[in-house]
Amino acid sequence: MKKIAIITLSLQGAEIAAALTSPNLTGFKNLSGFSFNEASLYVHQEVQTTQPAYRFTRVIELTAQIFHDYQGIIYIMPTGVVIRALSAHVRDKLQDPAVVVVDVGGRWAISLLSGHEGGANDLAMQVANIIGVEPIITTTTDAIRRLIVGIGCRRGMSAERLIAAIQDALSLIKRPLEEVRLFATAEPKQDEVGLLQAAAQLQRPLRVIKADEIRTCYRDFQVSHFVQTQVNLPAVAEPAALLAGRNTQLILKKQTFNGITIAIAEENCMWLASAPAAP
Repeated sequence: MKKIAIITLSLQGAEIAAALTSPNLTGFKNLSGFSFNEASLYVHQEVQTTQPAYRFTRVIELTAQIFHDYQGIIYIMPTGVVIRALSAHVRDKLQDPAVVVVDVGGRWAISLLSGHEGGANDLAMQVANIIGVEPIITTTTDAIRRLIVGIGCRRGMSAERLIAAIQDALSLIKRPLEEVRLFATAEPKQDEVGLLQAAAQLQRPLRVIKADEIRTCYRDFQVSHFVQTQVNLPAVAEPAALLAGRNTQLILKKQTFNGITIAIAEENCMWLASAPAAP
């Protein structure tokens, strides 16, 4: 597993770190190889916390000491502080660790360094899935895609059947997989093995939408009484697709494929409206 360091300057950051490393987390957190339950926690010496942690005085000095010791570093602090700490050590996207920045308010997880090669995009998505923050991913090949595929399924569904359903749904709207930015599902499905495997095989991130977000969603979607009785949610595929992106609109309402539900939303990003699809 890839080693992670979590660094924070504040008590709020230490609380977020505790949520990221909780022993109660399910298996999705290690999907791309980053091990949160074995993460090393670094807390500023002036922060009063009972969490086991290494102590430090200056972020710049700590970064110099550990930059090459971890495959992933999560800073819970302002981005400007992180940039100053990293500036003397960044060398090559094939060698630098994945760096993700989380704000102490628990709003954003920013993929800052080594997004593709180092895995920071995957790391940011994992952070988002665990604590419910918004992942910020700016790599061009990801940002230019606008389709989000919302997925619900029965327990034990195979990756092969899920992939076939995704492909069938895309064919209904005559859009290729290359235009899909991510897959999305609801929290009760976060550890569904077939779904995780399908996302990995199709090389797309899986965004997990928290159950409370779906319950309080004001968007218009089809309510399923069956889903309500099974997972205590009004629906999965449609709200997951709508909530996983920005300025989304359903372009394929929920379709059922033998125990699998698929809905597809498109993001209405002004600057991409007239741009060609990603190659």
